[in-house]
Amino acid sequence: MFKTILHHHASSCSDCQKLCCTKIEDFSVKIGRLTIFDHVNIHIHCGQLTALIGPNGAGKSTLLKAILGEVPHTGKLHYVDAKGKHTGHPVIGYVPQYLRFDVSSPTSVMDIFMACLTRRPVWLCSAESLRPRVLERVRAAHLIDRRLGALSGGELQRVLLALALDPMPDLLLLDEPVSGVDQNGLELFYEIVADLREKEDMAIILISHDLNMVAKHADQVVLMNKGVVMSGTPEEVFADRRTKKIFGMLAGESAQEAAADIPAGASDGAERADDEEKGAHA
Repeated sequence: MFKTILHHHASSCSDCQKLCCTKIEDFSVKIGRLTIFDHVNIHIHCGQLTALIGPNGAGKSTLLKAILGEVPHTGKLHYVDAKGKHTGHPVIGYVPQYLRFDVSSPTSVMDIFMACLTRRPVWLCSAESLRPRVLERVRAAHLIDRRLGALSGGELQRVLLALALDPMPDLLLLDEPVSGVDQNGLELFYEIVADLREKEDMAIILISHDLNMVAKHADQVVLMNKGVVMSGTPEEVFADRRTKKIFGMLAGESAQEAAADIPAGASDGAERADDEEKGAHA
């Protein structure tokens, strides 16, 4: 659970020749007669952050659990590395929304790393030999000897992110990782994620209800509601009437923020396409 590679900008989601990508193909999860989500298809390039948005109960967290293999599902997960070799299943890192533990426990950050990084009993291992350098990547090296229960929300999430980075994954799943984290912690977390995406060329799937942050950081946005309603750039998704129907004014504000980062003329093309669609319906 606590367990990327050539950065590129493909011209389309189908452009994966000799480029690193992950494909989620026809994923469905059903419990008895209840359909959680159906026929989900998502294509993610390495170095790309894909944000999943949607109302509560849309199936977003269940999709991540299906990718992890924790819930029964149909569909296939395909991974192609930077050399174009079909390797089947990517190495996956996962950061949960929160971690349940006894806050009064004396367990330290080092203790949890030692428990996760070795199969030998912790008391037989040298703490210095296992001292995780990955904490430096998430700016949490100073937390190594601190008790888990003494960490702030943002500090704990950075520790969980460090655990997810050992071994370095091909695909990183983030399930509302900054829920309940203050503004400074939130901005620091996204800054670290952006650095990982750029330097490690990591494919990232993020679930978030913070549409402004999604508009600022995501390359691709997938709107889910029992399946994929639509996907595209932040500007395209937030400007769509289906997104506005679900999120109301928040989607409009996020669309404006996304448009602020789009080169002049790009938004005009989207508006023309929308006008053509309206004309076709008329």
